[in-house]
Amino acid sequence: MGNQLKTVALLGLLSALLITISYWIIGGSTGVIIGIAIAAFTNLMSWYQSDKIALAAYRAQPISPSDAPELYAMVQKLCNRANLPMPAIFIVPSQAANAFATGRDPEHAAVAVTEGILNLLPQDELEGVIAHELTHIANRDTLTQAVAATVAGAISFLAQMVSYSLWFPSSRDGDRGANPLGLLLTVFLAPISATVIQLAISRTREFAADAGSARLTGNPRALSRALERLETIGRQLPMAGNPAFEPLLITNSFSGQFLGNLFSSHPPTEARVAQLLKLEQEVINQSELSFGR
Repeated sequence: MGNQLKTVALLGLLSALLITISYWIIGGSTGVIIGIAIAAFTNLMSWYQSDKIALAAYRAQPISPSDAPELYAMVQKLCNRANLPMPAIFIVPSQAANAFATGRDPEHAAVAVTEGILNLLPQDELEGVIAHELTHIANRDTLTQAVAATVAGAISFLAQMVSYSLWFPSSRDGDRGANPLGLLLTVFLAPISATVIQLAISRTREFAADAGSARLTGNPRALSRALERLETIGRQLPMAGNPAFEPLLITNSFSGQFLGNLFSSHPPTEARVAQLLKLEQEVINQSELSFGR
């Protein structure tokens, strides 16, 4: 229920931002009506097509068990432990090392990994990454993140269109519908506002997914090593893609863009590693208690 309430609250904030942008650009009740229509269409489309949109954003390609039998076996083993249906598996044709999950519910979920992460990580670390993504699916974070990314992407697109229109202003003397101040605020503040709304829920969900991975694999240190390795290689080989979808990834894509550096979509890797090592000690203590019995 908590995740559903967060989803509704997030969609409400992003939708309100879309409507406000439309009001500023067009003006009057017409702007509000058009904004409501855009928000309704975007939410409906992202609700049912969020997985396809996210996968298309990174050019992910579906694979069969015969294409990657070891990867399929790993995912199936973890799904059995987590009591989850088997998700579709996709490969992202990129040497950058990253992964993400998407889908509106566990029955319509997908896990995507890059070629780079398959080549980079040993089996136990890759298992930790996959378990992290499966926890997102189990917690239904994938719906929230994908819908947020889709709507935020629509907001960024509108802001870009506005910035282009400023270079080619209308020559109609009687055109006074658009609010000039609103146009400027849209260009500069709308993408930032959309990003901040996304980040409001992204960080805590990453910690929860890390904890879920630790419980699912029983090996928190493997995921901590993977996160450190992914951060290092990510700085050397960024993952290209729409910044609006960065919260879907297991680590920052390190795109080098100003907003991406200023507002990180993930908690600091050091904090995540520290939390995992704390969980490792809890796992050890529980094992010792069980052995003592």
